[in-house]
Amino acid sequence: MKTIECREVKKKYSNMNALEDITFELSDQKITGLIGRNGAGKTTLLKILTGFIMPSSGEVCVFGRNPYNDLLVSANSILVDDQMTFPDSLNLEEILNLAPTFYKKWDAELAKRLLNYFKINPKLKYSNLSKGASATFNLIFGLSTHCELTMLDEPMNGMDEAVRTDFYRALLKDYIAHPRSILISSHHLAEIEHLLEDILLVHQGKVILHQSLDEIRDYAVGLQWTTADLDKWTAGEEIYYSKQIDSERKYVVVKNTSTIEKACAEGASIQSLSASDVCMYVTSDTKEGIDDVFK
Repeated sequence: MKTIECREVKKKYSNMNALEDITFELSDQKITGLIGRNGAGKTTLLKILTGFIMPSSGEVCVFGRNPYNDLLVSANSILVDDQMTFPDSLNLEEILNLAPTFYKKWDAELAKRLLNYFKINPKLKYSNLSKGASATFNLIFGLSTHCELTMLDEPMNGMDEAVRTDFYRALLKDYIAHPRSILISSHHLAEIEHLLEDILLVHQGKVILHQSLDEIRDYAVGLQWTTADLDKWTAGEEIYYSKQIDSERKYVVVKNTSTIEKACAEGASIQSLSASDVCMYVTSDTKEGIDDVFK
């Protein structure tokens, strides 16, 4: 059974289309990066997958079911974000003690060890936590559910660098011990790239790419050569970024094709790109960089 299936999913708010045409599927237990710039539609998509909101049109299936108000989907999936709420009548320890009544795979020992490691007082109320501590508790709760579909929406917001580093390691170790489908939404791909197996890149409410990490890295390359030669070899190719280095030489980021491979054989200097760079260039609305603002 496929974990997620989306077919031509759209979501409209008043006069704004948050999602234009989302079509993809996830079928394997893997860590997938839901990548996109701010406003790309990532959070809206996650809320639809969680069943919090309905799409305006299209088909959404999670575990083969419509997730909206579906108890089975709710019991086997979780969305960790900064909008999570917990009853303020309970302290953190009591919240964790009640979790297994809903989450059948709840790992009480993991939750206890993580709470102790990050030095969060279990007797505190959730509303009394700082922004960083509440983000840490949200992740502790989310990881400990061991939900078959675990979704994290910008999960490290508010955490300092040391805590983020520890949590990335905790996430990876727990995933190895308990494989499941994990979807991490972020606009900081470079920080989570080492965790990911594939990337779902969204831009302006549409899926731009859905490929493995290695395929994303090979999707585009940087080329430096004489302007005349570059213009000749890249004519008709998809160029994502262009910069004139001097009067004779030029640098471009271009989609990797057989033509570009031939250009490299002819003498163009090639530069490999990180997955983060590829996603940044592919979703850019201009072929010029910030330096061009100051010409």
